[in-house]
Formats: sequence, C-alpha cells, structure tokens
Amino acid sequence: MRLRHLPSIGCLIAMAGVKSSLDHVIQRQTCRRKMPLTKLRTLVRQEVGRQARQGRSVRLMFQDEGRFGLLGKPRRCWAPAGVRPVVGARLLRKFSYAFAAVSPHDGVMDSLIVPWVNASTMSMFLSSVAQRHPDEYIVMVMDQAGWHIAQELEVPQNMRLVLLAPYSPEINPAEHIWDALREDCIGNTVFASLDAADKVLSKGLRSLESDPARMQSLTGFKWIISISLKAK
Repeated sequence: MRLRHLPSIGCLIAMAGVKSSLDHVIQRQTCRRKMPLTKLRTLVRQEVGRQARQGRSVRLMFQDEGRFGLLGKPRRCWAPAGVRPVVGARLLRKFSYAFAAVSPHDGVMDSLIVPWVNASTMSMFLSSVAQRHPDEYIVMVMDQAGWHIAQELEVPQNMRLVLLAPYSPEINPAEHIWDALREDCIGNTVFASLDAADKVLSKGLRSLESDPARMQSLTGFKWIISISLKAK
C-alpha cells in the first residue's frame, strides 16, 4: 500500500490564500478590460444621440491604419501531406500605409493608400471620407496615434472624432480589415517592388469595399449595432 503525502493545514490555508489572490487579480484585470469598452459605448451613444437630435443624418464609423511592405506576413496555409510550405523572404524593407474607415451598421468602407502616415495624410483621408458622405454627420472613432491627435490635423465640419482609450485595439472593429486583407491577398507573399505590393493592396481594399455584407459580418460588434443612429 502506497502512502500519499497530504499537505498540512498550514499549506492548505496558504494555497487557499494564493488562489484567492489570483482570483482577485483576474477579476481586477477583467474589470479593467471592460472599462474602456463601457466608457467608449457611453461616449459614442451620447455623441450619436446629440447629433441625431439636431436633425442630422448620422453615420458611425471606425478608423484604423495598417502597414504593408514587400514581405507579406507569414500565415498558416494548406499543403499536401508530407510537403513543407516554403515562404520567400526579403532583406529590403519598404512600406506603404493604408487608411480605412468602416460603418458597421451598413458595411460601407472608405480607404486610401499613402506613402507615410502623419497629420497631413490623415487630414487628406478624413477629407475624402467627408466628401463621400456630404449629407451625413460622421462620428469617427479612432485610436490615439500621434497623427490622430496632432494640432495640425484638419477635421472636416461634418465630422466629430471620438478617441479610444489607450492600448485597447480589441474594441476597434476596423482592426479586422487588416486581418481580412492579409488572409485574402497579402499573407505568404513576397513582392518584387512596392508598386506591385500597392497594386495588390489596392485590389484587396476595393474588393472589401464592394462587399458590404462581409464588412458588416467582420465589424458588426453587438454593442455597436445596438446603438441607434436615429433621434429618440
């Protein structure tokens, strides 16, 4: 008969204390994750409601930017059994950037490819979005990147910016745009030139823009869709 060593009463108490402490830490971290979303939801509801009550047709959009270069990001892929997939590589590092903004309520998306990101190119993108929706007031949600909060940034008259809490990309549905692009046309690809990469990137963005149903599926978070764009 094998005897098993049982922990002492003191060890059990200590283990219970550690578990209690861990539970407290996990609960506290969960609350911290919920706080940015709760605050953002309140801010967006208030701003959308304020503009709608003034008789404006409101469009709620979420914005983000992505960086794309000569080497696509390696991703999982299908291959015949026993065959190891090979992905090329480049030592040269050159990049283009893409701005995108999406309306989760109807899947409408706007995008722009630029050679760099700063307040000037950001202003250009916001202006192009505003011109595409001249009869609507746009509530644009974005993160706090330096060019989003720069003093030189020019915000169109029919647009109001709402900033995300720092380090909370998971609550920005526009992040899913880049996942879709890398899955569809950028991943596991090495480009001969930046122009070639831009052509593929442009084609991918146009494809997403022409598929509102897919964009709704990618970005239609429940808390966003629950926000009414009409005056109450």
